[in-house]
Amino acid sequence: MRKLLLLAFSCGVSLWAADVTGNWDFTVETSQGSGNPTFVFKQEGEKLTGTYSGLLGKADVKGTVKGDKIEFGFEASGGGQNFKVSYKGTIESATKMKGEVELGELGKGSWTGVKK
Repeated sequence: MRKLLLLAFSCGVSLWAADVTGNWDFTVETSQGSGNPTFVFKQEGEKLTGTYSGLLGKADVKGTVKGDKIEFGFEASGGGQNFKVSYKGTIESATKMKGEVELGELGKGSWTGVKK
C-alpha cells in the first residue's frame, strides 16, 4: 500500500503544470533603473499569450510555459529603435514567479511577479 501511495504521489508531482492565466504585477530591476509593469496572461496548454503595460507602453506578449519554466516576450521601441524584450524564469507557486529579462541593448535585469 505504501508503495502504491508513493507511486501515485510521484506521478502527480511529475504531471503538475503551472497555469499562469490572470493578472500579474511585476517588479523589474535593471542597471538603468526599476519598473513595475503589469501583465495579463492567457495560457492554453504550453502556449502563452497576453498583454504588457508599463514604461515601454503596451504590447502583445507571446511565450511558453513548460512545467515550472516560463518564457515570454514582446517587441518594444525606445530612442528611435525597435528591440525585443525577453523574459525567462521559474514559476514558484500559483501566485509567484521570478527570473531574468533581456531588454535589447538596454541591458539585462531580474524580475519577480505576483498574481493579483
